[in-house]
Amino acid sequence: MLILAENSVYLTDDTTEPLQPEVFQENVRSRCACKGFLAAAVAYDNGTIDIITNGASQCVQTGIDKTITCMDVLREDPVELLIGTASANLFHLLQGGTAKSIDTFGSLACRSDWYTPWGGPPAVRSIAHADNHVYADIHVGSVMHSSDRGNSWEPVVPDLHEDVHQVATCNAAPERVYVNTADAVFVSVDRGQSWKHSADGLPIRYGRAIAVHPDDPDCLLASFSKGPHNDVSGQLYRSDSGGNSWTHVTDGFPVATKHNIDTFHLGFSIDGKAWAVIERRLYTSANRGVSWTVAWEAPDPILAIAC
Repeated sequence: MLILAENSVYLTDDTTEPLQPEVFQENVRSRCACKGFLAAAVAYDNGTIDIITNGASQCVQTGIDKTITCMDVLREDPVELLIGTASANLFHLLQGGTAKSIDTFGSLACRSDWYTPWGGPPAVRSIAHADNHVYADIHVGSVMHSSDRGNSWEPVVPDLHEDVHQVATCNAAPERVYVNTADAVFVSVDRGQSWKHSADGLPIRYGRAIAVHPDDPDCLLASFSKGPHNDVSGQLYRSDSGGNSWTHVTDGFPVATKHNIDTFHLGFSIDGKAWAVIERRLYTSANRGVSWTVAWEAPDPILAIAC
């Protein structure tokens, strides 16, 4: 697992107990991270990326002059990354090469409709893939889909909420796609050709993070709140029905938090352990998110996890 804090990056084996994070990089400002089965990557403010394989790391000068906002490990040997940035651009990086802009993404006709509530440029907020299908979440502009590992792109069908905050997939059911939005969760069972709004029974519906159990596509974790700003009452919910019903998580976990449980603050390890971040605390659950304990407390606020 990679743990990105405000001033350091930590690396730890998320299958061991107790958790023993070790400092991977100190006095750095990391932006985002991604983790495959064997390979991982961390992006920094200066546009460099550390690629980690077999316990060794390689610093790559990407040449990307935009802020890197998200990444996804498409392949692990050699490492192949898909990189999303501010201004809503995508880059492809093959280990040993240089990052190349994906022109088919940059020329999408729907780009003119993308925006941000504050008037700045939109960004690629998260990326997920299953098999050869890749999904890029545009904030704000819905989700773009590629059926050929990121070479060509098109928007998913328009019955999905446009304000998406995280997209997720599950290798156990590669045809499924999950998104958490400003109006709760949407789920597709046909690779984004149609969507079901999965919000029934939720008392609050402003969503940020979402994570899917690696072996059970019906087991979901998602965070919701009253809105994007101030004292929002951030809460954690879980589902064992693919989003058809939700249960508020309170066993060992705060009933509510002042801030949102943000994008990249939830995750599952390959062994099915669940993880969640609240400020400096990293929580874990061994029973699919039903009950939780504090696994570790970082010296600084945790920005993101990748597991």
